[in-house]
Amino acid sequence: MKYLDEYRDEALAQALLDRIRRVQKRPWMLMEVCGGQTHSIVRYGVDDLLPKEIELVHGPGCPVCVTPLELIDKAHAIASRSDVIFCSFGDMLRVPGSESDLLTVRSRGADVRVVYSPLECLKIARSHPDRQVVFFAIGFETTAPANAMLVSRARQEGIDNISVLVSHVLVPPALEAILDSPVNRVQGFLGPGHVCAIMGYREYEAISARYKVPIVITGFEPSDLLEGVLMAVTQLEEGRAEVENQYARVVTRDGNGAAQGLVSSVFEVCERKWRGVGPIPQSGYRLREEFENFDAERRFEVGAIDTQEPPVCISGEVLRGIKKPHDCPAFGTDCTPAHPLGATMVSSEGACAAYYLYGRHHKATTKG
Repeated sequence: MKYLDEYRDEALAQALLDRIRRVQKRPWMLMEVCGGQTHSIVRYGVDDLLPKEIELVHGPGCPVCVTPLELIDKAHAIASRSDVIFCSFGDMLRVPGSESDLLTVRSRGADVRVVYSPLECLKIARSHPDRQVVFFAIGFETTAPANAMLVSRARQEGIDNISVLVSHVLVPPALEAILDSPVNRVQGFLGPGHVCAIMGYREYEAISARYKVPIVITGFEPSDLLEGVLMAVTQLEEGRAEVENQYARVVTRDGNGAAQGLVSSVFEVCERKWRGVGPIPQSGYRLREEFENFDAERRFEVGAIDTQEPPVCISGEVLRGIKKPHDCPAFGTDCTPAHPLGATMVSSEGACAAYYLYGRHHKATTKG
């Protein structure tokens, strides 16, 4: 059990593994949706511990990874303006655009700042009334409430030198896009615990019923993930397809109503393009019309931008569960965290970064 040395309850993990081996009779392919789950799986070797007939593939659950290249380039164009203070979470600063990243833009003199909460931008905007403050609002449903709060507070307080560059994406439509793909291999999902803490899991029930796939809302500890695998495999072996909630200590069916209300008051659902995946209908948020004055794309008139991904990068196929990071010819050589070609090597939740961090570019993985 060397992969679980850091986990204090190896006995529970071993018991779950024993139960999985007793239940599993046929080969199954599961996808964990959240990048945090991917990180935990690779860190603790959960996939290596499972029977070889159970394969875990990695989904598009890293918001940094799926932020489209066009939005990255628009961020660079806005941040490069002398009248702008561009604010972002730190994990976006090294995401490669067509030519550079935000760290490079900052090294050229742009005022690019790392913030730890969107609401920090309000203080910055008050302190610099002669400058435009822009926040890079990315993420899944998990971060949408805080970003909605920033816009709502800015309007309430009459702060008009603040705007947001929005790239919010939604998980359920992405799962449908994966399941609709003619090359889909996924037979069940470990659902996103953090997203469902906000949104609940009602909307996953229709997906499970329509596509006849188990969806188990799962936490992030190794025991959470193993129990999620056990629940999903049990459903598959029994011919069932339901939504089950492994992460009941955090997630409820209805989620956080207050947070949902705040989000819906500021944002509305729209089509979004996902990096490596393409446009998905009804898969993102944009600002409602009454908040359009806070839309950075409108304010700075950054229109269509031509972009091109590095041809060797297979991050799109990794995000869709078609390939794994070590299938890429550039993985660990031309593409590393220090010199990333794609977003999945940059983000701490990216599958490629996780594989690199935990040494999977040095040795082949084994399962037993």
